[in-house]
Order: sequence, then C-alpha cells, then structure tokens
Amino acid sequence: MVIDIHTHPAFFEAINADEERLHLRQTCLGLYKTGAAPLAHIFNQMKYAGIDRLGLLPLDLTTTHGVELVSNAEIHHLVSLAPEKFIGFASVDPRRKDAVEVLEYAFGELKLSGLKLHPAKQKFYPMDEGLDAVYACCLRHNKPILFHAGISLQPDAPSQYARPEHFEAVALRYPRLRMCLGHFGWPWVVETAALLLKYPNVYADTGLLYFDSAREFYQHVFTRTLGQHWVDRSLRHQVLFGSNNPRFEQIRMVEALHTLGWRASTLELVLGGNALEFLG
Repeated sequence: MVIDIHTHPAFFEAINADEERLHLRQTCLGLYKTGAAPLAHIFNQMKYAGIDRLGLLPLDLTTTHGVELVSNAEIHHLVSLAPEKFIGFASVDPRRKDAVEVLEYAFGELKLSGLKLHPAKQKFYPMDEGLDAVYACCLRHNKPILFHAGISLQPDAPSQYARPEHFEAVALRYPRLRMCLGHFGWPWVVETAALLLKYPNVYADTGLLYFDSAREFYQHVFTRTLGQHWVDRSLRHQVLFGSNNPRFEQIRMVEALHTLGWRASTLELVLGGNALEFLG
C-alpha cells in the first residue's frame, strides 16, 4: 500500500461551493491560481502516481487569521465520501481556549486519525508548555501529530517558529508521542536527520521540492546534503512519503524516490509501511 501522508485538500471541489472561501484559501496559502478540483480528478492523480490513500490535512487559524481555513468537519465530510482512500487529520489552533475540547470532539466523534499543527502559520513554538494539554490529548487517544517543519512558502508564516531544533524538547518530554516533521524540516534537513537518529518517536516526511526537478532536488537532499545511505541504513523506519500536493505533483515525487538507490524494502517502508506504524 502506498500512502501519501501529506496532502492539502483545501481545493477539493466537495468543500468549495463558496467562491469567497476558495479565494480566501488561495490567498492564505499563497496558491493564487489553484482552482477547485473534483474528486474524480484527485482519484485520477492517485491512480497514475500509484497512490492508494491520502492523508488530508486541515488548518485552524482561529486566533491568527480569524478562520478555520479547512475545518475538521470538512475533513470528516471528505473522508465520508471516500473512506477507502482518505485518512483524515484534525487541526486546532493551540491558542484557542477550547483547544482540548475541539480535539476531543475531532478524535472521539469525528474519528479523525491524527493532528496537524503548523507552528509557522499558527505562530507558536512547539516546545511551549502551553501546548502540553494538546499533546496530552493526543497521547490519551493514541493519535500522532504531523507538524509543519522548516520554511513555509505560505504568506505570513515565519520559519523561526518551525526550526527542527525546536521539536527536540517535545520529543524528550513525550517519548510515546509519535510526531512527524513535515517537509523533512528543509532547509535544516541535517538537524531533522539528527532528531530521527536520536528519538525513535520522531518521523519526517518527503514533502519537499523547492528547486529544480523532483529527481534533482531529491538527489541533492538525500544523496549529497545527507549521506547517500543515511535513510537506507539508519533512518529507514522513520521516513514517510508525503507530496505536499497540490503545491507539488504526486507522480513526480513518487518517481523521484525510485531514483535514490534505496533498497526495495526501504522504499516499501517509506511509501507506506512507516505511515501505518505512524498512524498506529
């Protein structure tokens, strides 16, 4: 099974009946020309990329931008339309006074499979003790957290909040909390690799493509910036496939992974096996 753990459904047609909401998403995410896509198009993309399931990531910006950009209820609706294809994550603005109540409902009633947090866009440091109640809620429900890590191409999202080093305190305080650093924490990929090496509860995903083609960029990151065999020999159980679609095309990312010279067993783990473990 191939699982793309990191996709953004903000432009799925099924949750974009309102033109104003679509425009808000384009502006907030910095994807100004992206239009609404019917589910048939999404499924076609998955088919040609050889992807079986997508992790759908919402974004709650209640206290920073006054909006749930993609709500937990919308994710629940999408999952109900294709439960065999979609894995729904929850989001919560951790500065909300009712953050824990929102998460309890998302996990208990909506049956969402994990939590997405975006420190840069939501403007918080992950090691702040104010997030302890959120982390404790994830532990109670045995739900993982997928963090945005590294630089963000979204407007008004300072990367100072999402440096990989800021996540070490969380991994140390909560050794049973499964957490994924999205985008491999680029450009701080060596920091990210060091955290994976030290903390078995820390994962990273491959949703990074900022220069050149997917093949060239992946080869630069995974064979030159990192040692050629770091993932294949030492980190093979902690790397998840993520595309960051729609910003990056899924089929290009999948094909690029196959050029890195990893063992077939490593590719199998990265493309799906590790995601199943991460999700619990």
